[in-house]
Amino acid sequence: MAVSALIIAAVFVVIFAVFAVFDVVTGKRTKEKYRIRTALTAYLMLAPAILLAFLFVLLPILYSLGYAFTDYYLLEPDNIKYIGFENFTRAFSEIASGGTLYRALINTVKFVIGVVPLQIGLALLLALFVNKPLFGSKIFKVCFFAPVVISLSVTSFLWLQILSPSRNGLLNSVLGLFGAEPRDWLRDPASAMPCIIILSAWQGCGYQMLIFLSGLSNIQQNLYEAAALDGAGAWHKFTAVTWPGLRSTFVYIIITVFIGACRILTQPMLMTGYMDHTVTLSYYMYQQGYTNRWVGYSSAVALLMTIVIGTITLIQRRVLREKN
Repeated sequence: MAVSALIIAAVFVVIFAVFAVFDVVTGKRTKEKYRIRTALTAYLMLAPAILLAFLFVLLPILYSLGYAFTDYYLLEPDNIKYIGFENFTRAFSEIASGGTLYRALINTVKFVIGVVPLQIGLALLLALFVNKPLFGSKIFKVCFFAPVVISLSVTSFLWLQILSPSRNGLLNSVLGLFGAEPRDWLRDPASAMPCIIILSAWQGCGYQMLIFLSGLSNIQQNLYEAAALDGAGAWHKFTAVTWPGLRSTFVYIIITVFIGACRILTQPMLMTGYMDHTVTLSYYMYQQGYTNRWVGYSSAVALLMTIVIGTITLIQRRVLREKN
């Protein structure tokens, strides 16, 4: 492993040096003033960030890509054999037979379908609300953004108390006032995933609210004034002015929220554990790679997941891109 890491690092350094030399030579041909010194200074300043990106982003990706075609077992790192596409065959077989991977895929799809529109819709509504010149709007911004800065682990444990199956649980105690019986919300397959969806949308919508606010600030106010002179109401102003002005912002948000939703792991891990009705693809990969220690198989599932997410993301960009 150390030898392969050194080889990859050497190749990376060579590529980085080639780009630096090409930049310097290009500057020399065009006789740009201080081009050499400026280029060298820029690359030296980029070097620490590039080194960190190589160690913690590029290198793990390359290793995972290679492990996907091996039988790598975590307790036997020196006994790795190339097995071709066997890990992928095993993954497709488990999906076809309705195994745990199939349930993880279905649960992830349910989560994505539920959380993406809910989180984006909440973020847009909050952004439109705090964007108005109301008294205390800054306080509302802080309150709406506060869940984002709280760790997902803390948020999950907080909601565990809210959704506690005992009569003293916050939700059960409130519903008990209306005569409802206590319910185990997170162990019930019908309510566990909706609860996780609501938690995730509540926790993350504040971040997208700030992005929508930045998009709203770029819309010229004279467009609203012109719409008002034409007799447009609030809804027509939104559809004719606000929405077109937020189109590029919306594309960015829907792609980032979609990718983040596909990678859900912390909430089901801490709130329900490894259960069939809440296991997700990321949780399944974690279980196979670190609990069962089959790193090769886990890497193969990760590669398949990356291909699917990347393909859907490209389709989203293609469909939602601006025509002009």
